[in-house]
Amino acid sequence: MNDESKSTGESPPQFAASKEGLQEILNKVIYAHQQALTLLQQTEIAYGRLIPHQLLNLLDVKSIVDVKLGDQVERKMTIMFSDIRDFTPLSESLTPAENFEFINSYLSQMEPVISKHRGIIDKYIGDAIMALFAFGADDAVNGAIAMLERLVQYNAGRIRAGYIPIQIGIGLNTGRVMIGTVGGTNRMDSTVIGDAVNLTARLEEATKTYHAPLIISQNTLYDLTNPTKYHIRFLDRIRVKGKLQPLSIYEVFDNDPADLRSCKVACQPLFDEAIAYYHLKEIPRAIGLLKKCVEIAPNDYPAQIYLERCQEYQATGQHWSTGEFEFGLSWKDEFLNGLESLDNSHRKLLDMINLLIVQIKQGNTDSFREIFAFLDEHTRSMFPIEEELMRLHKYPFSESHQQEHKRFIENYKELEKRTLSEIDDPRYISFRTELLLLDWFSSHATKADRHMTRFLQNAKAI
Repeated sequence: MNDESKSTGESPPQFAASKEGLQEILNKVIYAHQQALTLLQQTEIAYGRLIPHQLLNLLDVKSIVDVKLGDQVERKMTIMFSDIRDFTPLSESLTPAENFEFINSYLSQMEPVISKHRGIIDKYIGDAIMALFAFGADDAVNGAIAMLERLVQYNAGRIRAGYIPIQIGIGLNTGRVMIGTVGGTNRMDSTVIGDAVNLTARLEEATKTYHAPLIISQNTLYDLTNPTKYHIRFLDRIRVKGKLQPLSIYEVFDNDPADLRSCKVACQPLFDEAIAYYHLKEIPRAIGLLKKCVEIAPNDYPAQIYLERCQEYQATGQHWSTGEFEFGLSWKDEFLNGLESLDNSHRKLLDMINLLIVQIKQGNTDSFREIFAFLDEHTRSMFPIEEELMRLHKYPFSESHQQEHKRFIENYKELEKRTLSEIDDPRYISFRTELLLLDWFSSHATKADRHMTRFLQNAKAI
């Protein structure tokens, strides 16, 4: 330093310049950090369009960077499959660019509806949508109804633009699934795996067979808070390829045009009895009722389909059925849960189902009332034991399991009430009772109870 610098106490010029340079560097670092943070946030948002943040929340992961291969969690969910009808011939009339424009136009209409009802879009498969509803079947059913309502508005716009309207089919099923990541080190994807997913895809296919836009399974029906809130009717019991247990399916017709919906409501008692008599092979009685249904509601396609089945049976002897209503069920070791008292109770339940089938075939509809006493004993002896074990050992699906117990009791109590009133035909009520028990055995006794007991076994509780 020179003497002048010392006497004034000022920094030398080169040191002052160096200080200004450091500030400039610091500003550049701050700016670069802000830019990087903005880019990271934009990247996170972009990835959120590919892997929904709701899915990350289910995996208990806060950010996409925290996702690891093999992350998984088990949840009870309602799965939705939706598909555009006759998409192949429609797409063949469009160029590849027009196809993309059409698909994105349609999907952009449906995505907000699903999100509004707390649904998570798992993936788009061409024109199909697979979505997940983690907070109960009501969200899924209301979401599906809203999608069909939005479709009406979308089609109105297509018609104004000179395009033909489109139709879609929606299948809903409820069950436990595994949500997680699959793939390899360099490429992985989120997915949902479980029997419930495969069944949902089959339900969506069934909408084509029955010309019904919205079909739900017995599992979804049981998961609804208040099924009477919707317009629902039993359609059929189907055997899905590769599955041991048949499945009952139901039509939700809230979205039918007002006139058709009113007609379906008016003739629903006739329709319900007709389906029962078809499965009981009382074809003349079924035909008489179905003709009345078609007369009241000419556009009731399921009624027309059953009328054609009846006529086919008369002509060829071909009867579309899963066979349970005629031949009953056989006990299999795979039905065993591992809790002896529960297994014994399930064996007795299966025996009662088979006894009911024999009684119906023999026309003995007086003694079938005895089954309600058995069900009272079954639910009073087993349900409290199950529920106490679930409570003590913190079974994660305890709430939904107890909901199924509650719904089953409500359903058979209602049937018992109708039986005692002697207003309905005993054969029809016995069929509805048989259907309830078949549904219960296939969906709860051999699935939900098995899942519960395996959890308890792993917890060394039994």
